[in-house]
Amino acid sequence: MLKKNFKYLLLVMTMILAVLSCGKSESGGDSTSGKKNIKVGVIYTKAKLGGNSFNDLVFEGVKRAEADFGIKYNNVEPNTAADQENAQETMASSGEYALIIVVGQEQMDALKKTAEKYPDQKFAYIDGILEMPNIASYEAKEQEGSFLVGVLAALSKENKIDPKFNSENKLGFIGGVNSPLINKFYTGYMAGIRYVNPSYAVTADYVGGFNDPSTGKVIASTMNQKGNDVIYHAAGASGTGLFQAAEEKGFIAIGVNSNQNTLAPNNIIATMIKKVDVAAYSAIKDITEGKFSQGKNILGLKEDGVGYTTEGSNIKEPQEIIDEVKKIKQKIVSGELVIPDTPESVDEFLKNNTYSK
Repeated sequence: MLKKNFKYLLLVMTMILAVLSCGKSESGGDSTSGKKNIKVGVIYTKAKLGGNSFNDLVFEGVKRAEADFGIKYNNVEPNTAADQENAQETMASSGEYALIIVVGQEQMDALKKTAEKYPDQKFAYIDGILEMPNIASYEAKEQEGSFLVGVLAALSKENKIDPKFNSENKLGFIGGVNSPLINKFYTGYMAGIRYVNPSYAVTADYVGGFNDPSTGKVIASTMNQKGNDVIYHAAGASGTGLFQAAEEKGFIAIGVNSNQNTLAPNNIIATMIKKVDVAAYSAIKDITEGKFSQGKNILGLKEDGVGYTTEGSNIKEPQEIIDEVKKIKQKIVSGELVIPDTPESVDEFLKNNTYSK
């Protein structure tokens, strides 16, 4: 009888352990396999992937997240605004995506409508701010990174570190469009240049779009003919026209977003890095951890969201200039220097901040 009861007790315990084991599996099981089921959609700007562009940097963050977390992704490279809107609608209505990453201010209006229509769908909006409960917005302090390349340009020009620098006090900026976002690049660049040397003047012009290298080249060539020897762009794929002109005419250029120095290494002195890869990676990482950073996520020098690099350029900066830019960067990180973000505020900034080595 005792033996029979023992067998019965053993059978009950085995069944209980089996049930407990099943419960653990149903609640998520292995975290890695759970992450592998996460699907992310990415809708890029009309400039598409390629050419070391803004979009390419976002894609780098997505690929890094794939490697680290095993997520799956689906890229869409739209040709038109209608394509972007359709892609948002298709992804959101499918219910397949844990996160949809929408890139660029050109998609703001469409995203607002899509997010309102699908309140349960989570979105990451890179390069702008939309304050909605299902959107995590990521915006950079472009003016801070642009200030550093402005300082670098001015110091390099003053010290004439390369024969392509001329003796005129003129530098240039080419934007994709004349907008508050693009003018943050222009403002920071101009402020950095004039902080080092107030007698330097910065001319600005705009292509009218982000995928028009031919017009970018014409604008850059015209600027150079008028004496501008260092030209910085925030014009997406249109900026490749600047590099073509720089190589043909023999002047200095500055790249933007992902490292563009190798595209024309004898002419591009540096690239202002806008680390949207960090934004894309962070947004996906949050989703894999069951989190969502709704609202504004602002990334500046302090947060390592912007910066610059001379890697890949054949124009070698003297160490004393590199060290000087580092000192100024630290002043921004500490809050001693607050970089303006509109052209109208540059004079006031210069009035209150004097450069000295």
